Amino acid sequence: MQPFTARAVAVIRGIPAGRVMTYGQVAEAAGSRRGARQVVRILHAMSEKHGLPWHRVVNAQGRIALADDEGRYAQRELLRQEGVDVDEDGRLDLGAYLHRDSSTDITPQDG
Repeated sequence: MQPFTARAVAVIRGIPAGRVMTYGQVAEAAGSRRGARQVVRILHAMSEKHGLPWHRVVNAQGRIALADDEGRYAQRELLRQEGVDVDEDGRLDLGAYLHRDSSTDITPQDG
C-alpha cells in the first residue's frame, strides 16, 4: 500500500460514528491537500476489503456524492443509523456533524 493510501485509510478508520469528514479533509489529513479524488478511488477500491466506514465521507457541500440511487440510499441509511440527520436529497449539516481530525484544521469549504 502506498504511503498516502495507508494514511488515508487510517484517517477514514478514525472517523467516529455519527460524524463525517469531507474527501478533501481526509486527503489533507493524509498529507495531500489536493488528493480528494484519490480519496474517492481509495474508498471505492478498499472500503470492503479493509472494512472502512466509507459512509462517513461526504463532499465539501455536506452532500452524499454517490451517483447511483442504491449507493446513495445505503449511505444515507447508514448515517441515519448513527444519528446523523440526512435529508432525502442526501444533505446534512456539516456544522453539526463534521469531524475535525487532529492533524488538520480546515473549514468545510476547503474540503
